[in-house]
Amino acid sequence: MLLNINRTFFSVNSERPMKESDQTKDNPLTWDFDQSWNSFLKPAARLCLNTLDFSDLWDEEDSTEDEGTHSTNESSPCLRAPPAPPPLPPPPPLASPLPSASHKGAAIKCRTLKLHWRELQSLAPLPRMTRFGTQTIWAGLEPVHLDTNRLEYLFKSKGSSTSFNVASGRQKQPSVSVLGMKRSNIITIALSSLPPPRLLPPAIYSMDSSVLDREDVQRLKALIPTEEELGLIKEAKAQNPHSPLATAELCLLTLGEIPHLNSRLQLWAFALDYDSLEREIAEPLFHLKLAMEQLAASQTFRCILATVLAIGNFLNGCKARGFELSYLGKLSQVRDTHTRQPLLHHVCVLLLQLYPQSSDLYSDITAVTKAGKFDYSLVQSNLTQLEALCKASWEQLKLLDKAEEKRKGGKVEKRRGGRNEALAPEGSLRHRLPQILKECEERLKVLRAVHRRVINRFHSFLLFLGYSRAMVRDTKVEDFCKTISNFSLEYRTTRQAIVLQRERERQKSGAESPGPNTPVVRRKRQQTSTQENEEQCRLEEVLRTPESIKRLDVTLPRNRRRMADIQGPISRKMKW
Repeated sequence: MLLNINRTFFSVNSERPMKESDQTKDNPLTWDFDQSWNSFLKPAARLCLNTLDFSDLWDEEDSTEDEGTHSTNESSPCLRAPPAPPPLPPPPPLASPLPSASHKGAAIKCRTLKLHWRELQSLAPLPRMTRFGTQTIWAGLEPVHLDTNRLEYLFKSKGSSTSFNVASGRQKQPSVSVLGMKRSNIITIALSSLPPPRLLPPAIYSMDSSVLDREDVQRLKALIPTEEELGLIKEAKAQNPHSPLATAELCLLTLGEIPHLNSRLQLWAFALDYDSLEREIAEPLFHLKLAMEQLAASQTFRCILATVLAIGNFLNGCKARGFELSYLGKLSQVRDTHTRQPLLHHVCVLLLQLYPQSSDLYSDITAVTKAGKFDYSLVQSNLTQLEALCKASWEQLKLLDKAEEKRKGGKVEKRRGGRNEALAPEGSLRHRLPQILKECEERLKVLRAVHRRVINRFHSFLLFLGYSRAMVRDTKVEDFCKTISNFSLEYRTTRQAIVLQRERERQKSGAESPGPNTPVVRRKRQQTSTQENEEQCRLEEVLRTPESIKRLDVTLPRNRRRMADIQGPISRKMKW
């Protein structure tokens, strides 16, 4: 499958002329098979894969970050890039937070819920200059001022009788399951690659390709519930109203509430039909590179980290300098003890209050969502397999040429016309095999360099986020991206719900007491003035029309006179 990659996808613009060009021109099928395979391991000239530009990857990123030492392999002069650009400038700060009571030095009067996160005890400077600077992201965060009294009121611990596990939210209850084991396993496996079931209906209604790609749509088509399954689930739910549904049953019930689900998915799959085979190696790497840039440049992401850190330090009564980002996925599971609202809800409210210019985060890091849908261990495997296939192809071509030499009693280099030309006509696949393999070899050089540098940049990015080297080694790319993507989607959904609720309350209060400057009153004024202007124009047109018109115009009013005023012979004769 990988060998069928379209040759037009990868383009390598090498400025160095080939030494064998003249010889190849005279002898099209000539190839020096004695050259060492080590020449294949030389890096490429430019890091450009058609429309995907990786030229900003540094040469220093060729070194392995985990080993703690720079690679001793010297790069070829043809790959040496220009001097490395300066690191990304810090994003401009948002509006200053509203003044409120600072939590510094504030003592917690009563017990509050604790956030069971993983603290980053020490944050040493980065070992060397990276694309993201020399300090971790936590070093540049601004302190957040919190209303500690309200936090203490919301997250007050009400005793051991109502305590619950932060990770699970509340005590687990036996779930209701009515599906067969095979069907339930299929649904569970499919859900592991999909967003949470409660987020599927909005994405399906709007056909949001940033949430669900074509593979996700295909998985959903296999999860369409039948009427019998929906009947069993609803009946079991009615019999056990206080017991939660199992994951598979809850997913089918959620999908079953979407009308015409099959038709929606069919149309969506047709609209998303595209060929991703040519990009199965380069595209994940490009999305990962963009994801790191978007996360590092997102000011909203920094505000969220600072707010969560401030809340956690207050609730825990500590002064942690950072936390592992996997805890962001648990913010929707922690609820206050007063209104039972999740902690993510309070984070959204605080950001709307303290940073009104902040975004929904999800729209800022679309590349993170795309990067989380790829398996980067599979990308590495595909690259290795493609290199092996390319090397084996060279060996097979060598055997073919030797066999032809032996059969004809001459060398391949002497094929220049006559009967030999008929055996390998110009433009045929057999005639172009050496050039095709050479182009494939050049593309593999670019792919290998891009893969190595992107993965090393990801390791540097984790160090920038405060991760230790041990944590960097244990963190998978797809797991990290999926955690950030799911959190951003939860954050956007919660934020939109808060904004929509505030808008409804504002409209409701405006409808009850409309003022003189409300949109409804202004709209009525504009309509009235428009009608008056039209009537005035028609009246002026009538007034400009002359009274004496020789030609009868039935559209204009005619002059009215009494019969006695009409003089003429006919009228005088008719007098009695």
